[in-house]
Amino acid sequence: MSAVPAPPIVAAADPAETAGPAFSPLYRQIKVLITRELQAGAWKPGEAIPSEQDLAARFKVSQGTVRKAIDELAADNLLVRRQGKGTFVATHAEQQIQYRFLRLMPDDGSARDMARRLLDCRRVRAPADVARMLDCKSGDAVVQLRRLLLSGAKPVVLDEIWLPGKPFKGLTAERLADYKGPMYGMFETEFGVRMIRAAEKIRALPADAPSAELLGLPVGTPLLSVERLSFTYGDRPVELRRGLYNTEQHFYRNELN
Repeated sequence: MSAVPAPPIVAAADPAETAGPAFSPLYRQIKVLITRELQAGAWKPGEAIPSEQDLAARFKVSQGTVRKAIDELAADNLLVRRQGKGTFVATHAEQQIQYRFLRLMPDDGSARDMARRLLDCRRVRAPADVARMLDCKSGDAVVQLRRLLLSGAKPVVLDEIWLPGKPFKGLTAERLADYKGPMYGMFETEFGVRMIRAAEKIRALPADAPSAELLGLPVGTPLLSVERLSFTYGDRPVELRRGLYNTEQHFYRNELN
């Protein structure tokens, strides 16, 4: 795919010009340009981007400026540096990326690979609260799916996932069942939707009867409720996920910098 034309870059040479609120450091401008090309699909997930030297020549800036922009994109998990190989578009198919949004860890420190069990997948009209979160109209077509994540044979997470209907046209239970990789990997390769960041709300809730039955727990068992809104490029919301976590033998882990 051809690259998106780069708009002119304006660098303020006079320090007085840098004080205004509209000023953006040069490397940040380059970061925006590279992000636009990622959004446009100039380089696919898992594909190498041009070298720093090539990008510097293309954008008519120093290699150091490009390196700083790429450093930030790597910190944002949009790009991945590989020693001796180059820089690649991050993909949820990679082991270190696919669990980026799943913070549940087993108490014994064992591997956190979890089996998936799809409960249902259907196209419905968006309820008002879901439409508001996904920035669409109430009554628009959305995809609703429910699944269990299991550690061994034991259900640990009950997920209810809402997706906007248009970007995920053609998503069915059969396609989900046939796909063997991570769900976000399927979203980016088959539907062109990449999750790049998420915001979460966490609270404790008692298990109601339907949830308790699916998780194999007594009614009223304390659960961790995690509501996550995931965004793609341009801060566009593309997934609302409401999960109920059984933390009897797991804990929720986050790292703060």
